[in-house]
Amino acid sequence: MLELSGVAAGYGGFPAISDVSLTIARGESVAVIGANGAGKTTLLRVISGMLPATAGAMTMAGRDLRATPPHKVIETGIAHVPENRHLFPGLSVEQNLRMGGFIRSARAHFDERLAYVYDLFPRLKERRMQLAGTMSGGEQQMCAIGRALMSSPKLVLFDEPSTGLAPVVVEQVFDLVRRISGDGYTVLIVEQNVKQVLQVVDRAYLLEVGRIRERGSSAEMLASETVRQSYMGLGA
Repeated sequence: MLELSGVAAGYGGFPAISDVSLTIARGESVAVIGANGAGKTTLLRVISGMLPATAGAMTMAGRDLRATPPHKVIETGIAHVPENRHLFPGLSVEQNLRMGGFIRSARAHFDERLAYVYDLFPRLKERRMQLAGTMSGGEQQMCAIGRALMSSPKLVLFDEPSTGLAPVVVEQVFDLVRRISGDGYTVLIVEQNVKQVLQVVDRAYLLEVGRIRERGSSAEMLASETVRQSYMGLGA
């Protein structure tokens, strides 16, 4: 479904990712793990059109993403849950969700999608008229995920969904990612919380200093000495 080959990008001449190649098949859940500053967020920004690639090829279901205007990327089936949520704090929960269903192909199914999101997040239904900016961090993350799902995406990008959340809420967020994957959505998630995210996904890529260093199944990555020593604090 998603294919990247030799992709590079940066900021003001500074290379943030270099020669990144990865593939994600329909229905897979895949993680990109690595330390802060490794280029994980940059990678998602490039895929969703927020930052232009400077080299390489990217396709989504056969469509050339580098030739797709940023505001049209969502129409290829990609939805992005950004780091720190980026909700509209002065709008209600339901108004924020409505923003996620603005593309033409999603408008006809708005009520159906809203019912799905409220079934997934009953708390959002209870607070649908509450201003998004007054909710807790965990509730705002639910709203950000729900907003992404309103467009009926083929691929959902999660950027550090556990950031700034209490441990019990982090568990809930990863359970939600697992459920969304189980519902048939294709997922690409970037995370620093390596041990937990590898228990949720099928495969993972290790990104270091903007380059892919390792790749493998979640079990293989959990057993990798590089991953265990550098990202989980475990020795041999």
